[in-house]
Amino acid sequence: MPKKKVLIADDDPDILDVIKITLGDDYDLIEAHDGQEALDKAKQSNPDLILLDHQMPKMTGRQVCAILRGDVLLSHTPILLVTGKGELEDRVKGIEAGADDYIVKPFEPEELLARVKMIMRRTEMDMDANPLSRLPGNVSIQRAIQEKIVRGAPFAVCYADLDKFKSLNDRYGFDKGDEVIRETARILVESVQKLGSYGDFIGHIGGDDFIFVTAVDRIEPVCENIVKEFDKRIKKFFPPEDVERGYFIGKDRAGVEGKIPLLSISLCGVTNKERKLDHVAQVAGIAAELKEYAKKISGSCYIIDRRKE
Repeated sequence: MPKKKVLIADDDPDILDVIKITLGDDYDLIEAHDGQEALDKAKQSNPDLILLDHQMPKMTGRQVCAILRGDVLLSHTPILLVTGKGELEDRVKGIEAGADDYIVKPFEPEELLARVKMIMRRTEMDMDANPLSRLPGNVSIQRAIQEKIVRGAPFAVCYADLDKFKSLNDRYGFDKGDEVIRETARILVESVQKLGSYGDFIGHIGGDDFIFVTAVDRIEPVCENIVKEFDKRIKKFFPPEDVERGYFIGKDRAGVEGKIPLLSISLCGVTNKERKLDHVAQVAGIAAELKEYAKKISGSCYIIDRRKE
């Protein structure tokens, strides 16, 4: 995998040397020695992060920052501003101009590296987040599962899917569907936070498909709580007469109108307790098998794969 690009801009050669020594092993560095050069190289190289000294010839870091935030192609590029010890006002103005964070000179190399990594990680998550639920998307999901696989410790992955969601969208409109998606996200987050383990992950694959990663011994209680809360809270999205009947009049996937059961949720859990999991696609494949079976069950349910190798 190619290294991420970091544009470093400073007119002090000693500071540039420190930055190069600190970041050079982890990132592909592009140098600039004044504000104008920093702006030009940012447009040429499209870096993943820009490290700007506040006081530079030709153009200050704050001025460069303000121009970059007005550039459509570079407006989301994270910027770390480097300021002097007594430049509090400059720091404030830098943040107002659009800088994501700042670091004060003289800085410890370890702090600089930690801040760069933190901003990179936060930016990736923000760019990957689902715009509706604000949960991490597919890039973060694959990374979360792969990290568990590499560690080799016991873990569980659970895929969540809503039943009859398309029929609800067709009958009540996409705004209603969006409300259901957001409520489902809340139920998953609350359940995992309440009954999961430290460091658990929750993601939104897209549409009405979600995922969470937890400890093997926590997946069952989390699933039980999700099913209970979903069945209780989904009723508020339907008219009282539909809730009383237990169905609404709508079209199925074939376009045939009829009685459609109220929405339910299907949860499919995959663990490495009984079998070795080697890659993300394998996990998704097992979940797809379980989902096919779960869809045949009436109402909300969860299935956890307990098959051995």
